[in-house]
Amino acid sequence: MHCWKSINMKKQYGRDRIFLLSVLVGFGVFVMIYIPMAVLSPVPLSDSHFFTFLTALVALYPLHKLVHFLPLLRCRNCVQLKVTRHYGFLPEVKFRVQDPVNKAWFLAALLAPFVLINTALLALSIQLPEFGHYWALMLAFHSALCLVDLIYFRYALRSPKGALIEETETGYEILIPPVTL
Repeated sequence: MHCWKSINMKKQYGRDRIFLLSVLVGFGVFVMIYIPMAVLSPVPLSDSHFFTFLTALVALYPLHKLVHFLPLLRCRNCVQLKVTRHYGFLPEVKFRVQDPVNKAWFLAALLAPFVLINTALLALSIQLPEFGHYWALMLAFHSALCLVDLIYFRYALRSPKGALIEETETGYEILIPPVTL
């Protein structure tokens, strides 16, 4: 195997640029969802269950990380999942692929949180329109979280057929098998 491309987001884009892009994506999603929802909503908005909303907002990041793990359940031996707590209550989920993973499974793992969680949040905003502002905020926050995954998805999608993706300390490497004659 040889490396076709190395992807290091911090080196290529920089932490500040990624953060700014994430904030802009989150703001754009919120505006695109909240304004039509507020105009078309048949019921007034409710501010009850605010602490439930805050709890769900905090739980969104660990849930996002765990959903990344779902497509890779069949090769769970090659994936290391570690959950730690910060400040005694804030969970941090570290998800690391130890062995090279097939391109298709890697793409599925990258897209799974974006598709599943955003679809669930959109469905909840339709089912419970009185809490539409909560759903719109959660959808915007989650879309901002997904930005890095979508950038990785774009790189991996353009890789050659049959490529394997390996996680390193600095990012990801796209590996391709040597050509045999």
